[in-house]
Amino acid sequence: MAVPHELPLIATLAVGLGLAFAAGFGVARLGLPPLVGYLLAGIVIGPHTPGFVADAAIAGEFAEIGVILLMFGVGTHFSLRDLWEVRRIALPGAVVQIAVATGLSMLVAMAWGWTWGGALVFGLALSVASTVVMLRALQDRGLIDSVNGRIAVGWLVVEDLVMVLTLILLPAFAGFLGGTPSQVPGASDTLTMTVLLTFLKIGLFFVLMYAIGMRLFPWLSRELIRGGSRELITIFVTVLAISMAYGAAVWFGVSLALGAFLAGVVVNEAGLSKRFAAQAEVLEHVFAVLFFVSVGMLFDPGILFEQPLQVLMTVAIIMVGKSLAAFGIVMLFRHPLNTALTVSASLAQIGEFSFILASMGVALGLMPPEGRDLILAGALLSITLNPLTFRGIPWIEGVLQALRRAPATPPVIEPVAPPLPGGHAVLIGYGRVGRIIGKTMAKAALPFLVIDQNPDIVEKLRKRGWAVVQGDASSPALLRRCRLEEAGLVLIAIPNTTEARRIFDLVRAAYPDIAVVVRTHDETQQTYFMEHGADLAPMAEQEVAQVMSLRVLERLRPPEADAITPAGFVRADGAAAPARSEPVER
Repeated sequence: MAVPHELPLIATLAVGLGLAFAAGFGVARLGLPPLVGYLLAGIVIGPHTPGFVADAAIAGEFAEIGVILLMFGVGTHFSLRDLWEVRRIALPGAVVQIAVATGLSMLVAMAWGWTWGGALVFGLALSVASTVVMLRALQDRGLIDSVNGRIAVGWLVVEDLVMVLTLILLPAFAGFLGGTPSQVPGASDTLTMTVLLTFLKIGLFFVLMYAIGMRLFPWLSRELIRGGSRELITIFVTVLAISMAYGAAVWFGVSLALGAFLAGVVVNEAGLSKRFAAQAEVLEHVFAVLFFVSVGMLFDPGILFEQPLQVLMTVAIIMVGKSLAAFGIVMLFRHPLNTALTVSASLAQIGEFSFILASMGVALGLMPPEGRDLILAGALLSITLNPLTFRGIPWIEGVLQALRRAPATPPVIEPVAPPLPGGHAVLIGYGRVGRIIGKTMAKAALPFLVIDQNPDIVEKLRKRGWAVVQGDASSPALLRRCRLEEAGLVLIAIPNTTEARRIFDLVRAAYPDIAVVVRTHDETQQTYFMEHGADLAPMAEQEVAQVMSLRVLERLRPPEADAITPAGFVRADGAAAPARSEPVER
């Protein structure tokens, strides 16, 4: 059944989105990422399967818009601050992991008889994980704000930057790599001049857009918000992403994807990412779905039967080779075993950047079409199997820990330096909240111990002469080392409530008499902690609301009125605040 010639756009939209919804809903019920369903929908309406065949040209343009909005979203979420916090592991780790995965893929592809240029594109496509899949997996497991989650996200940011650089250089190097040369008008035929001119145009485009954006965007944002028209904000963000990408391609010879990414970076640098990007989320999601549907249309399922060995090797590189490289790098940097397993599981899949690279590689004549089919097959299978890698982390961790132990000799519990006097506090997590608590206890000369997984933080605190231990606080052996049976108080200050609950349950079960204070973020968790023996489970929103209420009462109450403050709080002048449950009668 072909697309009706009089309504190809509507037919492609209706059938493509309809099937994407049905397939995405179906696979989500099975516990798989909806992305798998979108790709399957594209396969169903593609030319390689019987039945309805969507218009490939229209789907291709939808895919371009999807790439633009996806890359714009990546740019708005790009944070140098987040990357800087984990730079010592994420930067070298991601670069080495990409090199290992690319090298392994190139060896396999060249054994198949490919040119080394095609093998390079194939390797780079298999070396980068999907932003969409990783973030969804970390969010579903409550790991996005954990130390492990921040390392995985920082790792992904470095991978994205490498892929952006690849998108810049690949057209310029196409002729040198054995593909179709991409000449730049007015430039010398030499590769050096082509690359230099490419970077010059990119730099000029970014500087111009940055200079205009930093002045125009904040003013325009205030005017749009003052006008109160949400649709104008949505239109502005969409126009910004698409027109900047188009202008970069037409006037500066920059790819659409790179232009959209740089536009997103400028929006983020102007401090408008949360305000603006949220308005484009609906359009971004719709066109992202169309992008994955159009990618699925390119896939020929016949490769699963014609070249099963090549498909299995592709999946093995993605899920085993790349993950083992990441695991080894994280362990080499002396991070906990759980961190290494979490990062490895997060990277055991490929996605949107891989699709973009595959399409570019085929268009430039570097990679054969079967390479694109192998990449798509690897993406489908790795994304489908990725949830199983996360579910297997506890089992793998248990096996590896058992192998690392020496059963013939009992484990040696190393003393903490400096020694603890007993009755000390144990502070788990030295992040934004833990840092304030730790400095307060240090100023008051109180004995305490810090537990944190970040080796940079641990090294910094040791230089101060503090008692600090690096590791996962959910490990019974680590808690014994910290002499928890002699401690007077445990403070769980980590932001991730799932991880905090696991540590709380372990502490409460092993040391039922110790006082525990745990940070939480919602009423359900707060209720759980209090019902299971926590001495205090403050929730950020409640504490902020009470402090703001206190300020309101201090500012607006008549001078002669009795002090009215939220129960349990202290007035701004330092005096104890009386707890009142009934309003004061005047």
